[in-house]
Amino acid sequence: MNTFVHPALFYRTDQEYLAALVPFATEGLDAGHPVAMAVPGDRLDLVRAGLGALASHVTLLDMAVEGRNPGRIIARVLRRFADRHRDRHVRIVGEPVWAGRSATEYPACAQHEALINLAFDGRDVTILCPYDVSSLSERAVADAMVTHPVVWEGTSSYESAEYDVPGLLDRYNEPLPEPPADAVFEVSTTGDLADARRFAAARCGAADRVADVELIVTELATNSLRHSGGPCRVGVWQADGHLVCDVRDGGALGDPLAGRRPPEPGQLSGRGLLMVNDLADLVRLHTGPAGTTVRALLALS
Repeated sequence: MNTFVHPALFYRTDQEYLAALVPFATEGLDAGHPVAMAVPGDRLDLVRAGLGALASHVTLLDMAVEGRNPGRIIARVLRRFADRHRDRHVRIVGEPVWAGRSATEYPACAQHEALINLAFDGRDVTILCPYDVSSLSERAVADAMVTHPVVWEGTSSYESAEYDVPGLLDRYNEPLPEPPADAVFEVSTTGDLADARRFAAARCGAADRVADVELIVTELATNSLRHSGGPCRVGVWQADGHLVCDVRDGGALGDPLAGRRPPEPGQLSGRGLLMVNDLADLVRLHTGPAGTTVRALLALS
C-alpha cells in the first residue's frame, strides 16, 4: 500500500540536525530507498560532511537555489526526484523555510508546505521538512504544526493537533496591493498581447530581464483570457529591488496546485503557470469570487 509521510523536524543545533538527517538517509539507503536532500547552502555543507562517503549516494540540492521561488519546489524538486523512482519508496528532505526568508517570501513558503500534502496524497514517499526553531519566528514554527500531520523533535514523534491544510491555505490567500496607477495596461483580446509585451519591456528597466518579463506577461495574460472569460489588467513596475509583473482578472482559480505539477508526457497546454514559476524568483497569488491576481517578482541586479 502506498504511504505518504510528511513530518516536520524541529531542531535547535547542528548536532540535532545531523542526528536526525544522517540516520534518515542511511536507513533509507540500507532499505533500497532513493534519497534526496534539498536544504539551503550552509545546511548543505553540513549534511555533506555528516554523510561522509555516503554523500555520493544521495542527491544533494541547494534549496536556496532550486527553491528560491517556493512555487517551483513541488514540480522541479520533489516531483522531479520522486517521479524518477515510482517503483520504490522515496525519501526526501526538503527545507524551504529558513531565517533568511523575507516577509514577502514567507507566505508562499507556508502555502508550499501545505500543498505538499495535496500533491503527494497516495504516493509512496516520505518528505521530511526541517525547521530551525532556534532562529525561526514563532509564526513559522506554529505554521509548521498546521502544515505537517506529524512532528519529530529530538527522540520523540507526535501527531500535530493543529494540522489544518485548508485553514492555512485560506489564511494565506491574502489580497495583494493594487499596482501603481501608471503601471497598468488592459488586455481585452489576444490581439492586445503584442502591445502588452511592448508595454512590459518599456517599463522593465533591466535589459537582462526583458525576455523573462515579456514571456511572463504573455503567459499570465493568455491564461487570464482563456480561463476568466473577460479582460485582464497587466501591471509592471519596480519595487524593493524587484521587477513586479502583476496580472488581474475577474475569474476564480479553483485548482490550488495549478502551476505546481510537472507536465505529463505529450501535454501541450496547462504549462503557463509552471513556466512563470520557473522564471520568477517569487510568485504570489490571490483568488476569490471577485477575481484572481498572480504576481511574479524578479530580482534585479
